[in-house]
Amino acid sequence: MPLSYKARRRWSLVILLVGLPVYIVAAVTVSNLLDRPPMLVELAIYIGLGVVWALPFKYIFKGIGQADPDQDEQ
Repeated sequence: MPLSYKARRRWSLVILLVGLPVYIVAAVTVSNLLDRPPMLVELAIYIGLGVVWALPFKYIFKGIGQADPDQDEQ
């Protein structure tokens, strides 16, 4: 069952307000577990966690910045 535009917009806000802080804590925790790795390894960790965090929510964020397609044009 596809989500409506308004539902996707609400879920995207919740994901950003809850998911982004969780991502930041996870990224810092993983980085600290490795006892300050070299800069390129640390960058790869942050990029990898960012991609892993964002991929599941791709559909929800798609088209959120556009006008509501369900709204009647006047």
